[in-house]
Amino acid sequence: MAPEQQSPNSGSNSNIDERKRKRKQSNRESARRSRMRKQQRLDELMAQESQIQEENKKLQKIIDDSKQLYLNFASENNVLRAQLGELTDRLRSLNSVLEIASEVSGMAFDIPAIPDALLEPWLLPCPIQPIAASADMFRH
Repeated sequence: MAPEQQSPNSGSNSNIDERKRKRKQSNRESARRSRMRKQQRLDELMAQESQIQEENKKLQKIIDDSKQLYLNFASENNVLRAQLGELTDRLRSLNSVLEIASEVSGMAFDIPAIPDALLEPWLLPCPIQPIAASADMFRH
């Protein structure tokens, strides 16, 4: 029997097989790197989501606190408006009494006109008095 001789194509076939094997290995490595990048990006996005949710909670608390402050101030403002109305009525009544006393006694009293503080808030009906602010008036 004659020894088997390799055909000239068998060397190129082994080169082709070797290139295919290297290409497969390269593709596997590339796919592995791609999966790692995707996983890293996913981890970054999840961390960012966590951070945004935490920031959202903080902002929601600030909004809720601000709403509560607004409601407190609105309530206090309504009370002050009611008191203003009551005091204005009382002042008008006292001015009426002074006018009657002036007519009866014949003495002239200087009775200033009462500005309507709701229509003209820049005209204050009484002298300016300092207002003390409480420590928790403007919480952050």
